[in-house]
Amino acid sequence: MTENPKPIPEKVIIVQKNGPLLVRGGIPLYDKIQVVSEHGEPLTWKMGKRYETGNSYILCRCGKSSKMPFCDNTHAKIGFDGTETADERANAERAELFPGGTQIEVRHDDYLCMESGFCGTRWTTIKQLVLLTEEIGARSQVVSMVERCPSGSLTYRLKGEAEDIEPDLPQAIAYTTDILSSGAVRGAYWVMGNIPIIRSDGKPLEIRNRVTLCSCGLSKKKPLCDAAHRPSVEGKSESRPPWETWKADSKK
Repeated sequence: MTENPKPIPEKVIIVQKNGPLLVRGGIPLYDKIQVVSEHGEPLTWKMGKRYETGNSYILCRCGKSSKMPFCDNTHAKIGFDGTETADERANAERAELFPGGTQIEVRHDDYLCMESGFCGTRWTTIKQLVLLTEEIGARSQVVSMVERCPSGSLTYRLKGEAEDIEPDLPQAIAYTTDILSSGAVRGAYWVMGNIPIIRSDGKPLEIRNRVTLCSCGLSKKKPLCDAAHRPSVEGKSESRPPWETWKADSKK
């Protein structure tokens, strides 16, 4: 007996094959820009322009639209390959625990990371701070770092509890801007509030409170963002020094 297809949710993002993102349900769309210190350390996010949208709209996925973030059909003219290759496993299957936390458990899913940079400062990294969480100030800073991570690659829960604690986010999409040493660069679509995302083959992505989708067309993990939008410096994505330190440290 053939199973009836599951009904499509009212609020949903549907990936179009080799095309844009179809957004349904009147989901708000606005800009969010990183706020950084004088040393380039990400501190928080600030709200930018709010876009006028109807109940449904389409977001560019190839990164070449003249009407970004909206699609203008350029993907069809350039033969955009939007093949979705993202890992279909759940975050919990990949996430690794940072050892040494006091009354808090912090996990990191490296696969979801798009190098937004909130996981470190010029003095320390979240992995190092976890070791200091007996002190409430360090624990509070760890929580702030996790909650400002747009991709959801960082998560935390109180020790002994079965579920992660997530920030209270609205159902919305933010077209992000990263602030780098070379200047401002447009980043991912930050999908907030557990909005369902359906691949072009009809399979759902894991529903999460924080998800980042590729807007530049260059990600190797489509439809997810993998930081490919960042300018290349000697063939390497431009990331802040704290991130490089933390990445190296995380391999130990």
